[in-house]
Amino acid sequence: MTQRVYIKTVGCQMNVLDSEMVIADLKRHGYTVVDSHEDADCVLYNTCSVREHAEEKVYSALGKIRESKKNQPDKLIGVMGCMAQKDQEIIFKRAPYVDLVVGPGQLHTIPDLLEKIRSGEGRQMAISLGRKDDKQAVVARSHETFDPLRDPTMRPTPFQAYLRIQIGCDKFCTYCVVPNTRGPEQGRRPEQIVSEARVLAEQGCREITLLGQTVNSYKYTADGKTTDMTSLLEMLHEVDGIDRIKFVTNYPKDMTERLLVAVRDLPKVSPYLHVPAQSGSDEVLRRMKRGYTIADYMEMFERIERILPEAAVSSDFIVGFCGETDEDFEKSVALVERCRFKNSFIFQYSVRPGTKAAERLEDDVPREVKAERNHRLLEVQNRIAKEENAKMIGRDVEVLVEGPSKKAADADADSPVVQMTGRTPCDRIVVFDGNRRQAGQLLDIHVDDVSSHTLIGRVKTVDVVSIGL
Repeated sequence: MTQRVYIKTVGCQMNVLDSEMVIADLKRHGYTVVDSHEDADCVLYNTCSVREHAEEKVYSALGKIRESKKNQPDKLIGVMGCMAQKDQEIIFKRAPYVDLVVGPGQLHTIPDLLEKIRSGEGRQMAISLGRKDDKQAVVARSHETFDPLRDPTMRPTPFQAYLRIQIGCDKFCTYCVVPNTRGPEQGRRPEQIVSEARVLAEQGCREITLLGQTVNSYKYTADGKTTDMTSLLEMLHEVDGIDRIKFVTNYPKDMTERLLVAVRDLPKVSPYLHVPAQSGSDEVLRRMKRGYTIADYMEMFERIERILPEAAVSSDFIVGFCGETDEDFEKSVALVERCRFKNSFIFQYSVRPGTKAAERLEDDVPREVKAERNHRLLEVQNRIAKEENAKMIGRDVEVLVEGPSKKAADADADSPVVQMTGRTPCDRIVVFDGNRRQAGQLLDIHVDDVSSHTLIGRVKTVDVVSIGL
């Protein structure tokens, strides 16, 4: 009998891609995908460990499904992803009704492990080696993923896809669990990446987003030849059918002049750069072990302004990190004011077990202070984003149409005119009145109005001139 699987994904783009690949693998083994855990024989949660809140949401969801498991004892429940790699046996202790725990480097084992459980071999766990469990090469192999299994039906739109070029991280920022949950930094073979891009183009993708923890640090060496991020972009630029190439997330010190020139000179590469700062204070950056100073960050930022003056830059900030003073926080505010980021993802610091910050630093900023700083920095960022977006009013922008907007979901399904949404090459969200047939097209949109997060426009009409013969 065909097994039915439901998957719930939380966290980053890497997790979205991992879920797509797991589903592709399960379908190959005869599974079908359903839209709710009630209808599923197997329920998988793809998890994130970057913040405590994400983990607690998963444990809460597991608690809710416990009753469903009582009514359907044959229903299998699995936890996969970064939380599985970090917590391991803890998950079985906190949620003893869970059948399967699988880290992000072992996702290819899920079909076999599910079969073992159904054969009566008990609950199963598959995790990668810890950073100190063996030689780095051995540890790295245990974290390798099974790219390039793909399933277009699992993507947010049929026209956009994520493409992993790098796994793991060696930066070891003191607040971050990723070097432990995803293992050593390693670039995928460039030929494999290009081959996968061709497959995506054949499946109808027009835009690919290259993924890596520090994506612009990408390197792959074989037979004495090293391929870096710039060389990889040049190779991908030649793939027919792909119109746009984006890449996230970037590390400030690896945003080289050579790479920026490539972004400028390769028409398919979007001038959108997500480069997390995390703090505007050198003291906080030192405690975070980010590996750069604000002077370094500004040198990079000014290089972007010089080579790519029209680029959109976004950032990440952590507020309330260990020891952050009011003066430290004001420096983050000043950095946002100076750089005028397109947007910033702002998070309140939460202690992550297993990190150096958890071992060596005191989480000494009160929760209410973190919340107030989060609110204030977000206010500043939203004001700046709206001011920068306002500069787009009256201009025409090229938009890759993704489909109906969330607002359109409440509209009459039979209406010929619906609000559509898409993104510019600089990753700005655009909404306009159109029709569903426009999904997947590149359209010129005239911008009439803006908010902090959205450009509001209309399809640019082509003037038809009658020419007498």
